[in-house]
Amino acid sequence: MQRLLVTGGAGFIGSNFIHYVMAHTDFAVTVLDKLTYAGNRASLAGLDAGRFTLVEGDICDAALVDSLVAGADAVVHYAAESHNDNSLADPSPFVQTNLVGTFTLLEAVRRHGTRFHHISTDEVYGDLELDDPERFTESTPYNPSSPYSATKAGSDLLVRAWVRSFGIEATISNCSNNYGPFQHVEKFIPRQITNVIDGIRPRLYGAGANVRDWIHADDHSSAVLAILDKGAAGETYLIGADGEHNNKDVIERILTVMGRDAGDYDHVSDRPGHDLRYAIDPTRLRTELGWVPARADFDAGLAATIDWYRANEPWWRPQKAATENKYATQGEHVQTPAGGTARR
Repeated sequence: MQRLLVTGGAGFIGSNFIHYVMAHTDFAVTVLDKLTYAGNRASLAGLDAGRFTLVEGDICDAALVDSLVAGADAVVHYAAESHNDNSLADPSPFVQTNLVGTFTLLEAVRRHGTRFHHISTDEVYGDLELDDPERFTESTPYNPSSPYSATKAGSDLLVRAWVRSFGIEATISNCSNNYGPFQHVEKFIPRQITNVIDGIRPRLYGAGANVRDWIHADDHSSAVLAILDKGAAGETYLIGADGEHNNKDVIERILTVMGRDAGDYDHVSDRPGHDLRYAIDPTRLRTELGWVPARADFDAGLAATIDWYRANEPWWRPQKAATENKYATQGEHVQTPAGGTARR
């Protein structure tokens, strides 16, 4: 395998994958990205032009997709609308990108016989009770709870159907919550970090008891390369690093590392349908493919991520005001001690 086509490679997880591939392989990489608000050319700055090409375009553009797939040995499909709050405000872009876009890619790889890897999320499985001893596995039934997770579940099922009906060579990975460099400031960890940098009290949905299973984007990238290299066609692999932490714990760790009191944050009204707990069981990936996370120390990874945002303000600053204005427009309410709410 020498030529990779990566969709959504200017986004958060995709751009981290590009940097990882460029540093750890000799592959030539073409990125197809629509460069919406979540895609950023600056995330791909400085890459070797002899091995890297960025194409601005839509994965729903069948002619463009076909021409790019024809020149690739493998396609890694990261492109997706992925923010839960945005999917609640307007589900339509999620249907278009996550379902129609995936269909367009599948038809192209079917025509050209190209290897395909589909990046998905643990959110397709719904959520677990906080005290549930179980974790998601490859056989967990799908139970999505938002337009985002529903459209990602639908895209997974399309891939499975194209494998079974048309025999395409495809794999799927469902990953837990990623963190690291190049993540948009609308997301939980970078929003809290940049709020602290700006002297703003961080915001925590509800009581903050919701648990997420965190993995550094570098570990996600190494797992995807392992699946491309050794994964069995038609199979699904779950990517996780045993990083379960509730949101309250994460925000308090951020504040502590950044020199603020651990309790210096506001509770805001909870998100509708907010999933309780995600937890990934990566046993199959580890035992069958021999993958292990290199950055499993969450505290060290979080400290490095904070350092990155401190050092790269020119990258995130243009996004910040628009993000906070959007949350204010959506009616984010700070909970008062008496149990009421006050908009901020």
